[in-house]
Amino acid sequence: MKLSKESRKLSKDLLRASFTNGLLDGAKVKKVTDAVVESKPRNYIGVLKEFSRLIRLEVAKRHAIIESAAALSDGEKSKITATIQAKYGADVTAEFKINAALIGGLRVQVGSNVLDASVRSRLDRLATELAA
Repeated sequence: MKLSKESRKLSKDLLRASFTNGLLDGAKVKKVTDAVVESKPRNYIGVLKEFSRLIRLEVAKRHAIIESAAALSDGEKSKITATIQAKYGADVTAEFKINAALIGGLRVQVGSNVLDASVRSRLDRLATELAA
């Protein structure tokens, strides 16, 4: 079932009400959710699903996943984390993963933004260009 324009607007308003000093507040999220369940506006299940999706996207904006082909030293990790925090904000958390399929380089994902500077992506791009 498609969500109405009013329900989407209500979900966005609920998201805005869930922030404290520019940061998502878990206590406010719970309070807002409880208020919606209690008042049961039209299509409140759809509103809550959309609200949940918006919360998930907001949390993803504040978490970086950094993949590398080999383990990084602590100095490299701190440099990368500092660079990401300078661009996306000081409250961004970093998670480091090893992905041997990258062959070399890094792949950084913050929310829906992806920076792929890996050898694997360059080889895939080259193969696509040669096939065309």
